[in-house]
Amino acid sequence: MIYLDNSATTKPYKEVIDSFAKVTADFWGNPSSLHGFGGKSEKLLAQAREQVAGLLGVKATEIIFTSGGSESNNLAIKGIAENYRNRGKHIITTSIEHPSVKRPFEQLKELGYDVTYLPVNQDGRVEIEQVKEAIREDTILVSVMHVNNEVGTVQPIYEIGHFLKSYPKIHFHVDGVQGFGKVELSLRDAHIDLYSLSGHKFHGLKGTGILFAREGITLSPLIAGGNQERGMRSGTESLAGAVSLAKAMRLAIEKSRDGSRRMNEYRTLILQELSKMENVVINSPIEHAAPHIINFSIPGLKSETFVHTLGEFGIYVSTNSACSSKKKTVSQTLLAMGKNEQIAGSSIRISLDYDHSKEEIEQALKEIERAIQMLSEVRKK
Repeated sequence: MIYLDNSATTKPYKEVIDSFAKVTADFWGNPSSLHGFGGKSEKLLAQAREQVAGLLGVKATEIIFTSGGSESNNLAIKGIAENYRNRGKHIITTSIEHPSVKRPFEQLKELGYDVTYLPVNQDGRVEIEQVKEAIREDTILVSVMHVNNEVGTVQPIYEIGHFLKSYPKIHFHVDGVQGFGKVELSLRDAHIDLYSLSGHKFHGLKGTGILFAREGITLSPLIAGGNQERGMRSGTESLAGAVSLAKAMRLAIEKSRDGSRRMNEYRTLILQELSKMENVVINSPIEHAAPHIINFSIPGLKSETFVHTLGEFGIYVSTNSACSSKKKTVSQTLLAMGKNEQIAGSSIRISLDYDHSKEEIEQALKEIERAIQMLSEVRKK
């Protein structure tokens, strides 16, 4: 098996699983309990929070543990909208966000908020001038993803953050789920107020995530209860989840030092070889692109059929995002980039990991070409 669907999920590192199992077995006390056993759990949770904060270059008091990227995005967006609604009800995002950002904006629109969707250029990138033009007196939130999950475009986060620094009443949220460990980003230097992460995207476990919320920001909670996580995310903490997440973050950062270079090399190789194949259209940009995502289309072939055929050869890729791949709809991201429906409806996503070998990539490319030739011949009959 050659697994090239790492933007959907990654294989958990053994060290991550081991840490989860050990903490679950040895530290099952409730961190909120007053007795000593609970105190040990509380201390370990504090250590995990310190580790996560250190890796992100922020304060421990700015870290909220969540169940994953979707919850982090929902908490950031709805939490800001509800808590600061008296300042204004205008919120801004882009036309190519992940459903866990797009849907909360749609829900807020139904509740009376005014939403501006920023367009993207042919590379899937937001123009800073579009952001400047969209800002209003009643704007309270701008949400832009760091790396697009379908085509890998890297958004101008630093430029947007520096611009928004002049607007202290506007909060800047970044969905960092696809970017962490792949594309460097300093939360402080980019003046980010809120930042979402999901553990299983960087070899952690599903059900683990983080929301960074800058000091001074208050969010209306999605879950009310025992006031855990500074009252912004109630519910008994998943101590094992938090510890394993900190472990996954550290390992991902260590791996990324050499892994990102290798992924860039393989990305270049894949783009070169795909461009030689008949009837293949490359959708990912050449510049401002993450090293691990390559998107292409095969007009005339159904992407679902291609994915299943490639799967029979032991190569695993996806159609677009995992959250949309079973809906059999055309890619809204590609439509927003100006692609036609035939291209948007036949897209394939390859997403890489740090540990692939060149032999694996070359084998995958051979099988991709074989699958294209086989399905094209079937179509002609």
